[in-house]
Amino acid sequence: MLKAVAHPLRLRIVASLCKEELNVSTLAERLGASQAIVSQQLRILRSLGLVAATREDGFARYRLAEPALEDLVCCMERCER
Repeated sequence: MLKAVAHPLRLRIVASLCKEELNVSTLAERLGASQAIVSQQLRILRSLGLVAATREDGFARYRLAEPALEDLVCCMERCER
């Protein structure tokens, strides 16, 4: 799990998904990255079982599939301070 979120963009994606379910477009906009790169990183996180997607109106909405990621992000945020 740590290796999966060691990539800075994947960590930022996970942190964003801790707050709410989001689609690729919204994630890309919030993170200042292209949709293609965000999609690529989400594909990696999905393949590892860390995020899951729900199809709605032709769009995928992503959410955390591994609850321990929220704890990890919270721990890392506390360490930043």
